[in-house]
Amino acid sequence: MLTYVDALKIVQETVSTLPLQTQPLSAAAGLVLAAPARAYWDMPRWDNSAMDGFAVASQALSSSDGLEIVGSSFAGHPYDNTLQPGEAIQITTGAPLPDGADTVIPIEDAIENGSSLRWAKSVQPKQHVRYRGEEYRANEVLLERGTILQAGAIGLLASAGVTEVEVYPRPHVAVFSTGDELVELGQELGPGQIVNSNLLYLCARLRECGCTVTSLGIVEDRSENLDQLIEQAKLADLLLSTGGVSVGEKDLVQQTLQQHGFERKFWKVAIKPGKPVLFGLLDGKPCFGLPGNPAATAATFELFVLPALRILAGLPAENRKIPAALLHEVKGGSKREAFLWAHYHWHDGECRVEVPQRQGSGQTRSVQGANALLSVPIGSADLSAGDKVKIIPLDFRYGEM
Repeated sequence: MLTYVDALKIVQETVSTLPLQTQPLSAAAGLVLAAPARAYWDMPRWDNSAMDGFAVASQALSSSDGLEIVGSSFAGHPYDNTLQPGEAIQITTGAPLPDGADTVIPIEDAIENGSSLRWAKSVQPKQHVRYRGEEYRANEVLLERGTILQAGAIGLLASAGVTEVEVYPRPHVAVFSTGDELVELGQELGPGQIVNSNLLYLCARLRECGCTVTSLGIVEDRSENLDQLIEQAKLADLLLSTGGVSVGEKDLVQQTLQQHGFERKFWKVAIKPGKPVLFGLLDGKPCFGLPGNPAATAATFELFVLPALRILAGLPAENRKIPAALLHEVKGGSKREAFLWAHYHWHDGECRVEVPQRQGSGQTRSVQGANALLSVPIGSADLSAGDKVKIIPLDFRYGEM
């Protein structure tokens, strides 16, 4: 049976990045740049004032007779003439300096007497001026390929005149659940029936990760019903199902997928929870069958589906593991690598982690509030408080990497 590391490697080697698109900057928030983004102009685009006050020539600062105020330069309404010796203009923050001016006297240091200007204290030549191009120059690379376009990046590119960008598109995921025992939330439960919490969980998690989601609902454990859903799901970039991938009489997902040309890459991984996880390609697109137990569904999503989504979206694929100090005892490993829902925090520069004691694969309570998976390697000894362990942080959003 495959180890987690080997199975993850297969996912990484199988999934390909989506074809890049050109998108308006206004629609690109949260997407990943597929090519460097360059400035269209210098920033600032002109020498301008960093203060409200008066623009003067530094040569005129030695005058003891004061300067004549001959006009003004406001943001959006610049002074069009060249400033002559012995002249000054009123200026506001961000307004262009006219030719002939290179210094700004703040308004609080200025003394006005009609149209005459003097200053209350020593003025340094070229003070309070923002010079053209001091932030960046035209054609300068502002953001490299692979940058996630968060709000700051959008603002930067907009200020540089960038109207559209080359990006990797937002992955479109089709997701459904199988099981005769499942009913939609809000419907009355019959004997042996449960609410389909897995589908709601996966849709929420996919949206948290920036995906476009098509929920295909619940399908009964019959091949003819699965046929129709699988055809619909082929329109997406990634197909995701939950339930029906084990070895029971009603576990028909893999069999039905194979009838549609499914190319299986692996089935069953030496992990707990989530052993019967299924992965392969359907029409060249990644396809995952996740186990039906809620904690197993959630864990295999983080361990395998999320790395695939990252690749599709143009991000690095690996699940990063970080060291942490365990706050209490944890049972050692068995024949499968265990992944325990956990909560970590930082204290005095050290990452510390604790694990809820109830970790059944059929439970949802351990998933709530968890921000990490704690790895317990195969065959490891029992762990004690203070032992160093490895965790996979789960606080991922496409816009936060």
